[in-house]
Amino acid sequence: MLYSSAPLVINYQCALETARQDEKHAAARVEKRAPDVVTEVVVGATATVFELDGKIVDAATAKAGLAEGEYIIVGETTPTFVPPPPPPPATSSAAPLRAQFVEEPISSPAAPTTTSAPPPPPTTTAQATTSSAPPPPKTSKPAQSSPSSGATGLDADFPSGKISCKTFPSEYGAVALDWLGTGGWSGLQFVPNYSPDAQSISDIITGVAGQTCSKGAMCSYACPPGYQKTQWPKAQGATLQSIGGLYCNEDGFLELTRPDHPKLCEAGAGGVTIKNDLDDSVCTCRTDYPGIESMVIPACTSAGETIELTNPDETDYYVWDGKTTSAQYYVNKKGYAVEDACVWNSPLDPKGAGNWSPINIGTGKTADGTTWLSIFENLPTSSAKLDFNIEITGDVNSKCSYIDGAWTGGDKGCTTSMPSGGKAVIRYF
Repeated sequence: MLYSSAPLVINYQCALETARQDEKHAAARVEKRAPDVVTEVVVGATATVFELDGKIVDAATAKAGLAEGEYIIVGETTPTFVPPPPPPPATSSAAPLRAQFVEEPISSPAAPTTTSAPPPPPTTTAQATTSSAPPPPKTSKPAQSSPSSGATGLDADFPSGKISCKTFPSEYGAVALDWLGTGGWSGLQFVPNYSPDAQSISDIITGVAGQTCSKGAMCSYACPPGYQKTQWPKAQGATLQSIGGLYCNEDGFLELTRPDHPKLCEAGAGGVTIKNDLDDSVCTCRTDYPGIESMVIPACTSAGETIELTNPDETDYYVWDGKTTSAQYYVNKKGYAVEDACVWNSPLDPKGAGNWSPINIGTGKTADGTTWLSIFENLPTSSAKLDFNIEITGDVNSKCSYIDGAWTGGDKGCTTSMPSGGKAVIRYF
């Protein structure tokens, strides 16, 4: 996704794959997912391109296929920034940042299936069932508050190979996401042919509600706001799928996949907070990455609350295919509870929450110490509109806001930056 302070055409080059319907493992319809923000600073006007099996597909055909579930968007890459020189100190007259963030897709085939199980859905596709029933009316029930960053167990080393896969590791800082129906885990990826010395993983079956961590699975988990998981195997998807979490071994015990990182959660680079000045709660949901890449990691704020937003440092976090990671968040409408917001398909608002949230936020710290922050419309996935305003304030070098449906600092989004040691506030009001 491409945004600029100058008029530009959106560039979203998409790799398409024919959607497969598997009654046991997949929904009847599948749609685009976005992993943690994949970013690169670029310049110039470009055009939308859709590609299927190496051939260009015209936009009308591609969009019709996406709408009908005949195609899905696959192969989005991990985040990377190529920023200009560090920004000058913030001043009241600073001009908008003339840079764009673009998601880079990789065209790649779906992972091979196993002979002992039904064909797995593409690992970049959420598993959820759709319903023909109309959504219930919007309610204003309060969001489930995310645990504080001082949760018990964050400083405890995890005893690899000693805890049953039936036990969710809350005592070691992990946060159970009970509303997902997967035993508290944020995502499940069954990898029947995995071994610790594997170079890549070709057989990947994404778990669905009703399943839980069991033998042969990578079991991903959430951490409190300001923290992120430390575990993912060295071996990643043979066709560039991301894989993350603890491994449930053949004896039914959880193993660290990065033994040199014995704590399950680690703090991000810091410096970024969400301040909720609304009279209602808001859930901001991060994608489970590396992992199934569904937007289920909660950072929910009650009215008047301020919490830290996890800000990954690219020099010390997940790197895959030579690309570093920043975080992507989905901003839901106010008043939505966590089970209606931090999910792929929202039972409350199927086309305006979860994967279809109106707004995305991106944040990440680059090697030069600069933190890049962006707010942008969730295009082309959603046409939903946010029912409140957002602005980024603090030690940033340019204005970036979405107020009364209008952008400051861009067209369909905006980007700003914060120097090392600075503080930035993403304010909801």
